[in-house]
Amino acid sequence: MTPDKAIVTLEWSDSRYPAWLRMVPDPPPVLWVRGDLSVLEQTSIAIVGSRSASQYARQVARVLAAGLAREDFIVTSGMARGVDGAAHEGCLAAGGRTIAVLGTGVDVIYPREHAALSERILASGLLVSECEPGSPAYPSHFPRRNRIISGLSRAVVVVEASEKSGSLITARMALEQGREVMAVPGSVLYGRNRGAHALIKDGAIPVEDVADILGALGLKAGAAPAQAAGPDGPVQLALYRAGATGIEVDALSRETGRSPEGLLADLTSLELEGKTVRLAGGRYVWCGGKVKG
Repeated sequence: MTPDKAIVTLEWSDSRYPAWLRMVPDPPPVLWVRGDLSVLEQTSIAIVGSRSASQYARQVARVLAAGLAREDFIVTSGMARGVDGAAHEGCLAAGGRTIAVLGTGVDVIYPREHAALSERILASGLLVSECEPGSPAYPSHFPRRNRIISGLSRAVVVVEASEKSGSLITARMALEQGREVMAVPGSVLYGRNRGAHALIKDGAIPVEDVADILGALGLKAGAAPAQAAGPDGPVQLALYRAGATGIEVDALSRETGRSPEGLLADLTSLELEGKTVRLAGGRYVWCGGKVKG
């Protein structure tokens, strides 16, 4: 294994552990990763769907992933056959970076036909798993890895899912984690879309193009930076320095010299942009990437 593909262990207490995942109800105590860890500092959108995907679904996944890549989002998926693989491929084709969350060890590629795809992902992105290196593809691993896919992401987009699709598990976990859930409408003539349509009936945002995804997140095309540009303001810098434990408004006020009332307005804006998250107890955690002082 070459140095750039070496396996790195991230414990929950590690400052490099992804902030968005740290805040889910059941975060993995340890992650094993291979690739470029800097992608964990950028905003991710998950695209998931059927393994036995139709040509339409694979094409939609590629187009959406490519559009998100051009908007500087990371695309996260599970590197499974069908929609997942198409999402990774579409992102890479547009010059983007992508995260593959595996149900095996990060040194065990499954399915085997995605060996070449995994190498392309590793060139600029990341392989992630909570399974120890060397772990094979046990069926029980895959439902649990779905909470990591959604936990790493700001939103989950479901492309083609039947009523029994594993993608619905990801959508359910996304809702439990407070993430946006979106779904692509499909043909009503076959059962392969009933799960996605059920999500829409239950309130998931229907998606026809990338503009729908951005709109649901309160963004416009060209207004979704991958990471904070510098130099940044004192509020962003104080949040960034606070690390994974976060910081309370009063402490932030003392550090920045800003009034609590003014800070709350700034924090609300940052929260809407997906750059900070409010924890129970009123602490704020920075999720917007590197900050330059």
